Parts: sequence; structure tokens; C-alpha cells
Amino acid sequence: MKNLDSVRCGVRYAAVPLTLAALAGCSEGRTKRPNIIVMMTDDHTTQAMSCYGSLLVETPNLDRLAREGMLFESCYVPNAISGPSRACILTGKYSHVNGFTDNSRTFDGDQQTFPKLLHDAGYQTAMIGKWHLNSDPQGFDFWSILVGQGEYYSPLFVENGEERTEPGYVTDIITDKAIGFLERRDKSRPFAMLYYHKAPHRNWMPAQRHLGVNDDRVFPEPFNLLDDYSGRGSAARGQAMEIGRDMWPEWDLKLMTPEQLAQSYELETSGDANKDDVSRANDWRSSVMQYQAAYNRMTPEERANWDRAYAPRIAEYERMKGRVSQEELTRWKYQQYMKDYCAVIKGVDENVGRLLDYLEEIGELDNTIIVYTSDQGFFLGEHGWFDKRFMYEECQRTPLLVRYPKAVAAGVRTRALAMNIDLAPTFVDMAGLEVPADMQGRSLKDVLTSGGKTPEAWRTGVYYHYYEYPSWHSVKRHYGIRTNDYKLIHFYNDVDEWELYDLKKDPHEMCNVYNDPEYAAVRSDMHARLEKLQQECGDTDPCEREYEFFRGADQL
Repeated sequence: MKNLDSVRCGVRYAAVPLTLAALAGCSEGRTKRPNIIVMMTDDHTTQAMSCYGSLLVETPNLDRLAREGMLFESCYVPNAISGPSRACILTGKYSHVNGFTDNSRTFDGDQQTFPKLLHDAGYQTAMIGKWHLNSDPQGFDFWSILVGQGEYYSPLFVENGEERTEPGYVTDIITDKAIGFLERRDKSRPFAMLYYHKAPHRNWMPAQRHLGVNDDRVFPEPFNLLDDYSGRGSAARGQAMEIGRDMWPEWDLKLMTPEQLAQSYELETSGDANKDDVSRANDWRSSVMQYQAAYNRMTPEERANWDRAYAPRIAEYERMKGRVSQEELTRWKYQQYMKDYCAVIKGVDENVGRLLDYLEEIGELDNTIIVYTSDQGFFLGEHGWFDKRFMYEECQRTPLLVRYPKAVAAGVRTRALAMNIDLAPTFVDMAGLEVPADMQGRSLKDVLTSGGKTPEAWRTGVYYHYYEYPSWHSVKRHYGIRTNDYKLIHFYNDVDEWELYDLKKDPHEMCNVYNDPEYAAVRSDMHARLEKLQQECGDTDPCEREYEFFRGADQL
């Protein structure tokens, strides 16, 4: 792909002349205000984007955004889990301030959000796709949202308050709805649209056209796929997100024929299932019931295609059971995980391309600030894991691409420390509005319009706080700070453990140096930085709060 190698290698293109008038909030008759589209996926990590150097999957349309805009190498989330991350983006505030600390919460829609501010300033607003905040959207002229996590096939939407099941594949449907909104919009007003995908969230069900697309591939393994967590504390060892141990054969890996699925479902509903191992029984119940429900949403033709695609995998698994080591089984499961996850990414990338092509067709592509991001990163076998939640790099870091040729130079990469709470003030600022003083994020406009240079007096550290324990995947509550060179984490609640990582020497966070005498000065400095950052963001007693959590199936 033209210029792609330059994007990957961090080579800067010649900066185009930037006209800040394009960012001004001018009245009618003067400069047109920019449209805004926020493209967000669920659990899409930088390790699965070729513009970030991935060898797992090609993402040509996302690469186009990077090639024609700015790629953020150091964007981080303050809470690596779906609902809280979405609340942070909407409000520009940390979880402890916006009130949505974990997925069991209900988002207070009465509070200030950037879509409300844009709507009040004359923007036509829309929310389409995965909302996942347990309340109805506010501040939108049009909204059509998935119920809960949403389904991959024949998904159920609530559209402006009315339920409707849509035939087809969810990633395609969300794009259809986005294009439909743009077709019907009031063309005299600028628009701001949140275009939020379910994919590639668990359980990674590919579109019909992508079934078997990766069957002949052998994916490169992360070097720490078989991590034994030596040198780290109990939090890393006590999680429940290991590919080899914790992936559900039915739900995650699709290792059940229709006949087996029906028999298991009947066994479970009859009450005759083995309940000797309560934990495994609960996992098995959730795995079978959820997979049965997802499978049943497909049409008979879709199910037939699905059965043909997964029959060889099921047969291979049956041949392997009891005959291979746990290490071999983990490696095999990793390959199946990557085949499905990367196939789902292909659907996302294609649909991003569809929307870009439509914007170009109607002449609005270059008038629109286009942001691509995810609600957080994700583990793709690193440390042997899937899922997110930890403050470790693979999921604290999130992709961020911004295209707006009227103000953002093409092909630029920036290392400025960004956070997803920066998006709300950025959109407000670039629309020419005054950024509310209570937004805790910082506008990225100066980064975007200066060729990616880090502004003076920019942040030198990002804050993180994860709350959802005890709950899915058993990740301990923790908070911490990441700077350019180091990361300090405190796991608390039913443990009291600190971890310190030298990100220059140990970018994969394999060796905790908190108690290493050589890092005594660094440890002291990082504690001081953490305390200062907690004061700034108003989270000065993180260990004193107590939270209750709901272990519902919708947490998956």
C-alpha cells in the first residue's frame, strides 16, 4: 500500500499548511464548523492494526486514516473496561468523577457530555452501535443502540426508545445505520456521530464472508505466551483470563457441534448436569447457554455455513483431547483465538472503508474530524492472556487515529501522552466552543495542529484506576501512574502489593523492580508523582472506598 511503510516507520510527511480558522466556531456566513465522527470498537488493540506494526492482520482502511492523519503512539485509558471507558470519553472525566466505575453501574445521563454541548451549539447528533452504559442516551437527535453487549447475528437494537431486531451481521448493520443517518441528516447543520462497534468483543464471531479466512494461517506467538508470572505478585498469578485454562471451549472457541450443543443444553436445563465442581459447572452453563443463544440467532443457511467452517476445528480438538500436553493445548487454543479475532477485525476494517468512501462520495470527508479508537486495548496472548482490565501496557494503551486534513498534517506520529478523557475537550475545542472547566481531560488541538509535537507544560504521566473486583476474570483492584519511562502500580483491597516497571529495559513488564535497591530513587520519585497526580484528579483516597459488583452474564 502506497506510503504505508513510511507510516509504520514513523517517517513524517511534509506538513501541510494549517489554517486554524478551520477550527474556529464561527457563525453562519463564515468558516464552516467541522463535522465529527468518533469511530470506536470494543477490545481492538494496537497489536491488531498494521499501521501500529502488527503482523497478525492487515487493516488497510485504518492504515489509510493513519496515512492521511495522525497516529498516537501513547494514548492510554484511565480504566480498561468497556462501560467505564465509554463514560470517560463522553464526559472527559475520570471514573470516580463521572460515577461509572464498573460495568454494573448505571450512567447518569443527566450529567454534562460533549454530545450535549455540541447539540446545544447547533450540531445534529447521533449515537449508533454499542452504548453499554445501562441507561438511554441523552443529547442525541437520533440513537440506535445494541442491548447490553449486543449480538453478532440478527442483533437487537433499541432505536429512539423502540426495540427492533435487525437481520444480518452487526458490524455491517451499524454501518448501514450510520450511512442512513448521514443520508437523512439536515444538511444545513454540522453533524457529530458516535459510530460504535461491538466487534471485536468476545466471543469473536466472524461474518459469513470471513468464515475460514484464516484457516491456513499460523500466527506468530507472543514470546511470553507461556508466562509463569515469576517475579511478579499475586495479582498476575490470581487472574482468570488464561487462554489455556480459562477460555470456554464452547463460547470462545466454538468447539461444539450442533448436536452436542443441543444435548448439552438439554442436560443443563433438565438439571442433570454434573455440579460437583461448582466453578466449572457455572462456567460450562454460561458457555453452553450463551453459545446456544448466539447460534440460534443465525438463519438456517448461516448455521449451515457456520457448521461447515468449524467442523474441522472441532474434529481436531476431539483428536487432541487427552493426547497432548497443556503447553501444546494452550498453543493450539491461541491459534484458534487469533483466527477468529483477526477475522472479526477484517469486518471492522471493511466497514470503516465503507463509511470513508460514503463520506468522500457526498463531499464531506475532508470537512469531518474522524477519530478512530477503542474502549481500551486487549491481550492477544501476551502473558498467556485474553481480555483486559490490568494496567499492563497491552490493554492500558489504546489506539488513536485522527484524520482532518484542514488542520492535521498527514502521516504524522506523535508520542505525546494522551488519554481518552482528552477526546471530549478536544471535540468541544475544535468546534470552537469553550471547554468546560470541570472537564479533566486536555484538548489535543495543539498536538493535532503542530505536527504531533508535544506542547510545553504537557502531562508527564497518566493515571489509572481499575475497580471491578471481585468480578469477571478476577483482576484485583489497582491504581497507578505511567510516565514515559516507568510504571508504578498498587494492587489493593484484599491485597497490598506494589509493582514498578522500567519500560525502557522491560517494555513487556516481565520483571517487577519495586524492591530492587538500584531503583530506590526511581521508586521514591514515582510515588511522589503518583500522589501529585491523585491530588490533581481528585482521587486521593482510592483504597478507602468500597464498591459492590454484579457478576451478571452481561459483564462478559
